[in-house]
Amino acid sequence: MTPIQAQSLPAILKGKDLLAQAKTGSGKTAAFAIGLLHKLEARTYRTQALVLCPTRELAGQVSNEIRRLARAIPNTKIITLCGGKPIGPQLASLEHHPHIVVGTPGRVLKHLQKKSLKLDGLKTLVLDEADRMLDMGFHEDIMRIIDKTPRQRQTLLFSATYPNKIKEISDAIQNSPVDVRVETLHEHNKIKQVFYEIQKGHRTKTLVSLLQHYRPESSLVFCNRKQQCQELANELRQQGFHALALHGDLEQKERDQVLIQFANKSCSILVATDVAARGLDIKDLQAVINFELSPDPEIHIHRIGRTGRAGNEGLALSLFMAAEQYKVKAIKEYIKSPVQIEKTSSLKTRENFRLDPPMVTLCINGGRKDKVRAGDILGALTANTNLPGKKIGKIDISDNLSYVAVEYSIAKQALKILSQGKIKGRKFKVRKLR
Repeated sequence: MTPIQAQSLPAILKGKDLLAQAKTGSGKTAAFAIGLLHKLEARTYRTQALVLCPTRELAGQVSNEIRRLARAIPNTKIITLCGGKPIGPQLASLEHHPHIVVGTPGRVLKHLQKKSLKLDGLKTLVLDEADRMLDMGFHEDIMRIIDKTPRQRQTLLFSATYPNKIKEISDAIQNSPVDVRVETLHEHNKIKQVFYEIQKGHRTKTLVSLLQHYRPESSLVFCNRKQQCQELANELRQQGFHALALHGDLEQKERDQVLIQFANKSCSILVATDVAARGLDIKDLQAVINFELSPDPEIHIHRIGRTGRAGNEGLALSLFMAAEQYKVKAIKEYIKSPVQIEKTSSLKTRENFRLDPPMVTLCINGGRKDKVRAGDILGALTANTNLPGKKIGKIDISDNLSYVAVEYSIAKQALKILSQGKIKGRKFKVRKLR
């Protein structure tokens, strides 16, 4: 067990309310998922647990983790209710009451108002990344949702940071919660953090120099505004980098595809805002680059904490102008240690430099609803072919689409095999994502 699981699970299993602070990627999802599954009555078809998340991406990740843990419990129905998706299929799914609902506050409230979702049998309410939900202005929606739940319920509140607003909402909705705080700061000795002072108008040029000097296989680049994310990703692509943007203006399908490509190593650079990247859990992320510093030092720490995980060493690089010295000072005071500041002249740039991702993603027009499984795709690629299984990477299955990552060297061959062959005895359209 991770520290947050070891400290919170005993209280959760005893049915106590919990107020927990833990960093992103600490294993808190499994902690509350085990707790709500432990008391689930699978033969009682009513909504017994509700998990509220700030973003669609996090809601999807939480749903997948609960499904994984629920595999041993037959006929457990889990649905995800998020905006950005048609409401019709959600209404149809809710006709047969799910045991567990995971969703964003806006869409959950809409279903409660339509009376398509009923919470009178709710046993467990979870607020995940509660600080971010409050930052995004969901306080009123959350309180209106809570008004529709039974007074006798277990309330689990998880937050990466601990502002006064969290204490206020805890006092309002929880009953003598057990307070657990674990690993609120990331291990700085695992993360090499370097700041670079830049001249006005040299931000993008310096970012390219950082990529050429450090050559990270995967980088998460933070901007403060969503418009800037798309502009920067476009600029990097024009310079030959495989970069994608993640922000709130993307359609859900586009957001899913961006995350899948970055997670399976077929995209080298993800440019994102803090909100879009919240809950993003990418293994082996080599570098976090702050294209712009956050005005909040706590957010800065959570940004860079996405690298250097699971005992690996990480790299955090930050750009700032002379007028932003106060932000650097705030970070130093927050972490209670000096920071390394280097000159951009120390960066070694390379002519005609390329940073190609090692994998390519193939998208198949068939998914869970077509009964397609990961094993079917792997079998189609390797059975009666000379493709080695070790060159095939992560496989992701959604309701209507499937994605398989393959090494760049076999991408053309794999595309031809899947396009001309059959999966589970059926032909599907297949294309390469760029």
